[in-house]
This record gives sequence, structure tokens and C-alpha cells, in this order.
Amino acid sequence: MPLTEDLVRWAANLCLAAAGLGCVYLLIGWVLVLRFGSKASAAELWPVPVTILVPLCGPEPGLHERLSRLCQQDYPAPFQIVCGTQDARDPANAVVKQIADRFPHRQIDLHIDPRINGGNMKISNLINMVARARHDILVQIDSDMEVCPDYLAKVIGALQKPGVGAVTCLYYGMAKGGTWARLSAMGINLHLLPNVIFALGFDLARPCFGATIAISRDTLRRIGGFRSFVDQLWDDYALGEAVRELGLRVTVPPFALGHVCTDRSASEFFAAQLRYARTIRSIDPAGYAGGIITNPFPLALAALAFGGGKDALALAAVALACRAVLSRCIEYRFDTQAQAYLLLPLRDLFSSVVYVAGFCGSTVAWRGHRYRIAHDGTVIPNPR
Repeated sequence: MPLTEDLVRWAANLCLAAAGLGCVYLLIGWVLVLRFGSKASAAELWPVPVTILVPLCGPEPGLHERLSRLCQQDYPAPFQIVCGTQDARDPANAVVKQIADRFPHRQIDLHIDPRINGGNMKISNLINMVARARHDILVQIDSDMEVCPDYLAKVIGALQKPGVGAVTCLYYGMAKGGTWARLSAMGINLHLLPNVIFALGFDLARPCFGATIAISRDTLRRIGGFRSFVDQLWDDYALGEAVRELGLRVTVPPFALGHVCTDRSASEFFAAQLRYARTIRSIDPAGYAGGIITNPFPLALAALAFGGGKDALALAAVALACRAVLSRCIEYRFDTQAQAYLLLPLRDLFSSVVYVAGFCGSTVAWRGHRYRIAHDGTVIPNPR
């Protein structure tokens, strides 16, 4: 019995210590978020023609508005927009045609090609689309990203800096829906975004996000083209690593895009969260394991369950307060919509559940398909 009591006391103290570290982590996060990009100089822009590649798949709420924003870029050189689908019956095709009619002065091409080039359907689509690109500077952007009018100018200006081989962008969550969409957006704003900024601040990560990847056609050719990543789950990260292997930098400009979250159900929400978690675990297992301290509120509750008493309860309150202040910092720095603060405890608990589930299994759901993640990060169709 004494041994059991000692183990329980040891578990409570361990959880308390981890929760305390987590609160310190969030405090540092406040500073890094507010300072993000503060020392960055404005990039000079040499106007060059650009092709924007937008892979599409299925009906997407708000797609018309997001494509319209791409067409309304304040960019002093010609740019082409290539939208690609793999099915002539895809509802996205009609949206692209509406956009082309609305902006007749823009170069907007719809490419429908059913060829499947590998396991990653998005990259398979890009392989088909890139043949329609008219210009030598390529900007691939995910279809759920919302951009500002100077987005293209900022990205191309960053790409033209010496030694830069590719440009990627951070993103924040924008809820377009009910509770599940708000929880999804909070996951990006209160976990993913500050975690990435923390890692960048201490040079702990080398990110490259599908939110935006700007690259020259020549650099893309030198890394083997999109075809080199057609079976990768984390194609964006792999592409960034390939660029770095050429001795070039992948730079992150000091602004963020809006990632539109439209999760409509618990199953849709958890499937997406689990895919993110298992993707990160497959890229950086050690870093993923260490990420346990980024959720101090559930750790404090675990300490409470092990008999941590008033200390654990107080630490749980401090953890929630730290998360709330971090949320406010994100809102201020990136001018995001206000978070649903009453959902903070629930969102942190969900994050801890997804974190544990990320270790348990290697399958993910993605755009209506199920895949198994191999040890090298490639995806294998898994129909079960």
C-alpha cells in the first residue's frame, strides 16, 4: 500500500511539474507572438509574372469568395490562376467558371485531369496542373486559404531575396460554421500557430506549409518536380527540405493567411485533428513527444486526479489564464476574429485527447480517402 501511495504522489508531482513548465512555455509564447516579424524589413519587389496554382476537390463553402480575393490582388505584373480538379463533375468546376466570368481581365484557367499519379491526391492534381502554367514563378496555395490584397506582392518580394529558394506562410484559423468549426480554428490559433512561432524563435523547426509555397520553375525542376512528393503525406515539409538540400533557404514572411475552418461534425473535426497530429508525429517523433508540456491545463487536471489538491487546482486556473492571454496576443498580432473563450477548457482537453491518440495508430482520413502512414512518411491507401 505505501508503494502505491508513493507512486500516486510521484505521478501527481510529475504532472504538477509538467503543467508548471507548460505555463512557462505559454508565457514565452506571449512574447514571441507579439514580437513575431518585428525586426523584419520590407521586401523590395521586382514585378515578375506569376502563376498561382490552386488544387481543388469537392464542394467547399466560401470558395467563390476566396478565389475572388486571389483575383483582386494588388500586384504590378501579370498573374495567371490555374485551378485544377480531377473530376468533370466536381462542384468546384462551376465555381471556377463563375469566377472567370466575373473577372474576364484575369488569366484564369480550369484544368480537369483524371489521371492519378500517386497516393497524395493533392500532389497528383498539381502534377497535372503545372503543365498549364505560363510563367516561371509558381505560387501553390491551398483552396481553404483567405488572402489579403497585398498577399502576392509580399510573397514574391520575399522570394526575390538573395539565397531564398522558396517562401511559405503561417496561417491562423477562421471559423465559418458552428461549434466544431470554432474549436478547429482555436486549435490552429492557440496551439499550432504559437507552437510554430515558438519553434521558429528558438530555431527548433524548419517549416514549410501548403498554405503557400512560392518557388521558381527552375528550383522545382532541380528538386525533381512535384512528382518527387506524390506519395508523401507531408508533401509540403518534404518539398521544403528538398529546397534546403540545394543550399537555399525557405523563408517565412512576417504575416499570416486565414485558414477557413468549416468542420460540421465531431467525426469531421477529430479526423482532421488526428491527421495533423499523426503527420507531425511522423515528421518529428521526439518533438511530438515533448509537446506534452504545451497542454498545461489537462496536466494540472491529471495532477488533481492523482491527489494534487489545491496546488493542482490553482495551477489549472493559471494554465487557463495563460491560454486566454495567449489567445488575446494572437488576436492582436494577426488581427484575427475573437476566440470563443468559454470553449478554452474544452479545446485544451480535446488537444490532449488528440495528442494521445496521435501515438495510437498510423491511419489518417484525407479528402474522403483513408491512408496508412509508412515509416518514411509515404501514404498507402487503406480502404478499411
